[in-house]
Amino acid sequence: MTDTGRPARKQVLLRLDPAVHDALAAWAAGELRSTNAQIEYLLRRALADAGRLPAGARPIPRRGRPPKDPASAVPAQDGRSSRADQDGKDDKDSQDDRNGGADQDGKGAERAADG
Repeated sequence: MTDTGRPARKQVLLRLDPAVHDALAAWAAGELRSTNAQIEYLLRRALADAGRLPAGARPIPRRGRPPKDPASAVPAQDGRSSRADQDGKDDKDSQDDRNGGADQDGKGAERAADG
């Protein structure tokens, strides 16, 4: 059990062909997941498609910072959460953050100082 009273997640040693691992890692990167999260996502999807996903299986934990209110921790439909889900910002705000606060034209900071 963990400190939160939940059973600990199982750890599995998985031996893969290096080419298969590389393909999974590339796929995971394209979907903005870790390789481990991609493997879990694919296994859950395969279990669900085969009608074998246990009813009591907990959803995949959300990525990013844990929510302040644990009751609000609801994953997205595909098991991933969007950037907006994590911090309340839309994609444009996220792009501005990556550009150091600058807009598309690079003048975001200048406009903020003028405004």
